[in-house]
Amino acid sequence: MEQAFFLLFASIAVASACGVVLLKNPVHSAVALIACFIQIAALYILLHSPFLAAVQLFVYVGAIMVLFIFVIMMLEIRQATLERFLPGSKYISLAFSVVLGSAMLWLLFSSPLLSQIPPPTPSATQGSVSELGQALFTQYLLPFEVVSIVLLVALVGAIFMTHKGNG
Repeated sequence: MEQAFFLLFASIAVASACGVVLLKNPVHSAVALIACFIQIAALYILLHSPFLAAVQLFVYVGAIMVLFIFVIMMLEIRQATLERFLPGSKYISLAFSVVLGSAMLWLLFSSPLLSQIPPPTPSATQGSVSELGQALFTQYLLPFEVVSIVLLVALVGAIFMTHKGNG
């Protein structure tokens, strides 16, 4: 039953991710991205990690996507959406997606290793906040700090780019 839910949530996530790329209206793309984020949160629930699912919903769907919608509404992108970046790129990307998707499905269903892997047994503390914090600040401290510096540089760059030279 869990595998059926996984396949359902994963297929909806892939379909909405394709909608993010293929839809012409940026607001519709943002709504498709919200649907993709919600499906990813559902996958976190299936992995017995409710904290990550809640963070996924609150941070990405609640905050980041609202910011994306505001940026889309502030920018004048109607002209940019009418222009195509590469002529015929839709068919190339569709063909690449079909080939990549079929290769992934072939690997998923033909691998003999999948039948040998026992299903994970969730423990009482698996996916808990304390376990996540312990791993984040011990094993993954350097990547955590690098991400914070990259986000700081992106914030300073965004402020610099929006500054109109008023001073």
